[in-house]
Amino acid sequence: MKDVYILGIESSCDETSCSIVKNGVEEMYTVISTQIDIHKEFGGVVPEIASRQHVKNITMVIEETLNMAKMTMAEIDAIAVVNGPGLIGSLLVGVEAAKTLSFIYNKPLVPVHHIGGHIYANNLVKRLTFPLLALVVSGGHTELVFMDKDNSYKVIGSTLDDAVGECYDKVARIVNVPYPGGPTIDKMAYLGKHSYKLPMPLNDNSYNFSFSGLKSAVINLVHNEKQKGNDIIIEDLATSFQETVVEIITKKTKRAIEDYKVKNFIMAGGVAANRGLRESLEKLCIEENISCSFPEMKYCTDNAAMVASLGYYNFIEGRISDLSLNSKSSIELS
Repeated sequence: MKDVYILGIESSCDETSCSIVKNGVEEMYTVISTQIDIHKEFGGVVPEIASRQHVKNITMVIEETLNMAKMTMAEIDAIAVVNGPGLIGSLLVGVEAAKTLSFIYNKPLVPVHHIGGHIYANNLVKRLTFPLLALVVSGGHTELVFMDKDNSYKVIGSTLDDAVGECYDKVARIVNVPYPGGPTIDKMAYLGKHSYKLPMPLNDNSYNFSFSGLKSAVINLVHNEKQKGNDIIIEDLATSFQETVVEIITKKTKRAIEDYKVKNFIMAGGVAANRGLRESLEKLCIEENISCSFPEMKYCTDNAAMVASLGYYNFIEGRISDLSLNSKSSIELS
């Protein structure tokens, strides 16, 4: 069977990335141009600045990927691109670049869902085995997804308000930890002790999540302690916050694993890099006697390798678009 090479493009937020993946599982080369240093001074991603940086970087990123992979467009079978969800201005840059390549080189154009791409980042580590439960945790998403085959997604639980990654960054801002604060809070959680009482968010029998109340509780706690003239021990607050988050996510994941009787579990998204969450869920999988897979750290944040991996399965299933493809800030995972 002929090998299939997919060129993937990712520009949904603040990472401009291009990658070439063989047969959905073998990464040939990936380039990521990050904007973290640019947005750091604003304490978060500024959409207009992000889209302008994508325009500046997209051509160079694509050219570098082809050069480093020692491949030409003639060897590429299809162009995969994230067309949502994400920041609309950022998405447009990647989609227009993909459409241009598709038109010039007469290559099939394959749309890819951003969250589906995060799930398929695991495919680059170990081939997905079904049925499985995927926990998607990022700055914009917190979802539990059941899959019984490739490209089959059943979202059984999601966040009702703030996503977990967003909550981490907001808590970090409250205690003056610079952006991106999530990874720093994760590190600090191992330096303190659980000494602050925080509410367990949406502690019910559903698979859904809610983190806005927990965020508000941290804001109120910090405010009240300052009013009393007390110093906040940031490491202790980080520990209390993280242990609360990890406990509720693990609890709901455990219920979903048992209810859906899956034997395979994967994590996906930027917060999949969180050490505390990884350790807790790995322990859970051992207790439940099921296999687990976590993406390599380089595949946790936005990257085009995950796009090209899912793009392969979309391509062989005939999920191809014409040049009318457009970007959408919100698209259901289906």
